[in-house]
Amino acid sequence: MPPTSLQTALQSLPTDAQEAVVDHQFIQPALLAALGFGTGEVYPQYDTGKGAVDYAVRKKSGEDVFLNTKANPYLLIELKGQDINLCEGSAGYKSTVAQLKRYLLGSSCQSAQWGIITNSVHIQLFRKHGKVIHPVTACLEITPENADKLIASLRRQIEQPTKALTVAVYNNKGGVGKTTTTVNLAAILTLLGKKVLVVDCDPNQQDLTSSLGLIANEGDVSEALMTRNGDLRPAIKPFVVTSKALGKAFSFDVIPADKRFVEDIDQEKKQLDEVQLRQKLKPEYLRRSLEPLKSEYDYILVDSPPNWRIFSQLAVYAADVVLMPTKHNNLFSLENAALVMKKFIPEAQKERGDVIPIALPIFFNGEKITPPQLAAAQHEVNNIVKLARKDGFDLVPHFYPRYTNAKRDLHIFEVPSYANIANAAFSRIPATYRDKTARDYYLALAKEYFLQ
Repeated sequence: MPPTSLQTALQSLPTDAQEAVVDHQFIQPALLAALGFGTGEVYPQYDTGKGAVDYAVRKKSGEDVFLNTKANPYLLIELKGQDINLCEGSAGYKSTVAQLKRYLLGSSCQSAQWGIITNSVHIQLFRKHGKVIHPVTACLEITPENADKLIASLRRQIEQPTKALTVAVYNNKGGVGKTTTTVNLAAILTLLGKKVLVVDCDPNQQDLTSSLGLIANEGDVSEALMTRNGDLRPAIKPFVVTSKALGKAFSFDVIPADKRFVEDIDQEKKQLDEVQLRQKLKPEYLRRSLEPLKSEYDYILVDSPPNWRIFSQLAVYAADVVLMPTKHNNLFSLENAALVMKKFIPEAQKERGDVIPIALPIFFNGEKITPPQLAAAQHEVNNIVKLARKDGFDLVPHFYPRYTNAKRDLHIFEVPSYANIANAAFSRIPATYRDKTARDYYLALAKEYFLQ
């Protein structure tokens, strides 16, 4: 079928066009070409390993023609007819997004980095980074008038992907193990061959900086964040350690805390209060300064303070996703995680004018859990979920990620209690590099949330 313009294709569709008509008159002749894919680069009804997606596509690479090899798809497209409502929040939208995510995580799609859902009335782009799938756009309305500009924008993003996934490790409650999680997650990802940058975004405590035996920055971060197009590279310090247990050296990059943030810039060196800080810093400044570094790393992990002040806002506003440690025996850590999902993350999205960051499911961190304690925690989580539903928030996927109507699985991932994890801070070496049990725990954490 010869290509046709997006405008012509959309105008040719009858009202309430069924899926086959949308496919024949819009997807095949117009959308695929507008996204930059041509002969030999498109495979219909591709077996993902978890069902057949409508289209899988990938550019040719020399003699490697995707239609022939069927290997390493880059983008998946799940198509619906106009009779399926893809307005955000509708039942049809939710089921289609779940379907696309299932396909993207199929055994044949580990290479896939993007997914699209569309019914020719709406379209939405999703990014996949390992196991993490998050929206890149809202579910946008397509019209003959905006189609060219809209699809060109999606194409630019697909052709120029950002390498790093930025993760804020955050909970509005202290004492839940954010720093320990950040350090050991960086360590296990590095052990697995990923390039990692860690950011200590808590200049008051500086726990991450101290736990790695690094010296705090003295102005490199503050200068970069408060200067337009400021450069964070001078603030980056390598953390290098030789693991006796593994018999080799490991390294990842760190931006230590900047102690200038807790000192006045004038000669009196008075501590800055929140009002003064907000005159100098805006929540989007860290995101802006990290942007040039995202092509150099696989993961950027940001350790956050336990509050909702300027430095935690810097961390969350910079993130693609937010990872929230909690304690099963600390009601406030669970309630504060819900507060982050209901209030703080939407606030960050609104400020950014974006659909990210999104919350990853919570996990229980570093406490022994007996069956009665787990039951008590689940009871409190159920109450939190019910209250959130009254406010229009569905927190089930964030507390019980395996839960479905057919299978009411109340599983919450757990990093068990283990003394050697906490004690590792005294040696300034992540527990992951010193102890096999700790290594296994954080490997499980990485696989649960990040690695396909």
